[in-house]
Amino acid sequence: QVQLVESGGGSVQAGGSLRLSCVASGNTYGRACVGWFRQAPGQEREGVAAMKTGPGHSYYADSVKGRFTIQYDNAKKTAYLQMNSLMPGDTGMYYCASRGCTAVVCPCSRDSGTFDYWGQGTQVTVSS
Repeated sequence: QVQLVESGGGSVQAGGSLRLSCVASGNTYGRACVGWFRQAPGQEREGVAAMKTGPGHSYYADSVKGRFTIQYDNAKKTAYLQMNSLMPGDTGMYYCASRGCTAVVCPCSRDSGTFDYWGQGTQVTVSS
């Protein structure tokens, strides 16, 4: 079992910044990929960003490229999502997720169906 706890959400004005954190605990061995997802009321969940916990690329939704940065601190088992130049369209519940993989090559993407553990979410509200 893996527990994920997000924090850092809040209410900001457009143009502001927030930094979300996601701390993992439990059996964190083999957690190969972390991702951030968001869901606004009445909308489908969107994969915002994802990255491998080891060396590798980061993947971003077009809507956040250049504004959001995903990071992972392996020593702290913590994923971060730095969000700059926030817009009202970024409003939603933000979830972090973790994917396990012990193969030699572990794919990582923003596909929510590939993640097996999820946090409870943290709300982000951006006002104009």
